[in-house]
Amino acid sequence: MTDVIDDFLAAEEFTRVPYRVYTDPALYEAEQQGLFRGSVWNFVGLELEVPKVGDYQTRFIGDTSVVMVRAEEGINVLVNRCAHRGNLVCFKNSGNAKHLACVYHNWTYGLDGKLQGVPFRRGVGGKGGMPEDFNTADHAMPRLRAESYCGLVFATFSDTAPSLHDYLGESMRANMERVLGRKLTVLGYYVQAMPNNWKLYVENNRDPYHASLLHLFQATFKLNRLSMEGGIKLSDDGKHHISYSISAKDTDEAEYAADKLRSVSDGYTLNDPSLIAKWPEFACGTTLAIQTIFPNFVVQQISNSLAVRLCLSKGPEQCELLWWILGTEEDTKEQRDIRIRQSNMVGPGGVISMEDGVVGGWIQRATREDKDERSLVEMGGRDFTPIPNNRVTEVAVRSYWRAWRDCVANFYKKGGAYGKLSGTAKAAP
Repeated sequence: MTDVIDDFLAAEEFTRVPYRVYTDPALYEAEQQGLFRGSVWNFVGLELEVPKVGDYQTRFIGDTSVVMVRAEEGINVLVNRCAHRGNLVCFKNSGNAKHLACVYHNWTYGLDGKLQGVPFRRGVGGKGGMPEDFNTADHAMPRLRAESYCGLVFATFSDTAPSLHDYLGESMRANMERVLGRKLTVLGYYVQAMPNNWKLYVENNRDPYHASLLHLFQATFKLNRLSMEGGIKLSDDGKHHISYSISAKDTDEAEYAADKLRSVSDGYTLNDPSLIAKWPEFACGTTLAIQTIFPNFVVQQISNSLAVRLCLSKGPEQCELLWWILGTEEDTKEQRDIRIRQSNMVGPGGVISMEDGVVGGWIQRATREDKDERSLVEMGGRDFTPIPNNRVTEVAVRSYWRAWRDCVANFYKKGGAYGKLSGTAKAAP
């Protein structure tokens, strides 16, 4: 029997996704090399998280630990690994340092990753030490290409990837500027562990039509219904997407009668209506916009709740979701209070986002033993072209799988039920 993954990696249509993509260890390893270390830009953190020289944050790109650190010349992103014996150089989540030092043998590095010092390099008493031809310039922490946009720091392992500006594209940059193009502040963080493959969460964010069906809160209180004005935007290459809605006018919502949909309970009221109190923040009237930047980054606007999210792979069947809940320096106290109240809609226990954290685990459980069966991704057709003013579609999911295939296929060698890896990747100099 032809391997389902071989078929999928050679496909031109992406309407049948093998469940094996959520469990296969070989595919997971191919993602680490072909995707996260490939020609993509990976979100690392916010510029404002490292405001002073020496400030650093440790993060992950795929399974690779990296350090985002501010130096005199700007922000660097370094692979968090000592050139000596491979130990983590920075083991705290954050801190401030004049230089980066490995605790194992105290090799020290500058904030640019260059090796500065090796204890006992000349030995002791004329004995031991490093060879005469040892050159510190040959043993730096790998430094990745790093660029910022709207205060967001991205990094890539590739020296052939386009600039971040070009990678994002005009329409994606426009939404990032609209939502984040101000002086931001962090109002809080959430960290959420989920028992499912990371791609299930990415799919969820690119699937606009589940939101008003799965999320009782959104549909009941008319925060997001498919009968509202809105649509899907894709970047030219299909890697990135935006799903948005505008609730500025009443529409015919017969489809949302409470007797037709489980997700609507018209008899529900809020004891504290301030949870959904809002102000018209954006002149365009957009009240919800979920933007995904390939491979695993999300920009969120839900009413006045602003956030960014990063979904980290933690093995084939586990992932971790990081949330940054945001405000702006220009917010009044009333506006800041509204943002904080609305933050209860998202996160691990949010009245909206809680379901997204659960459903991925259910899919993982239901599909684990039937790896060669496939999901059906035909809502809105089989192509990659959004229909204007329509969100009853999985077009962004199909385009995601096409982009994923293009990254992973070169690192998944055909032959055998599970395939074999080929190729290597290295950090940019």
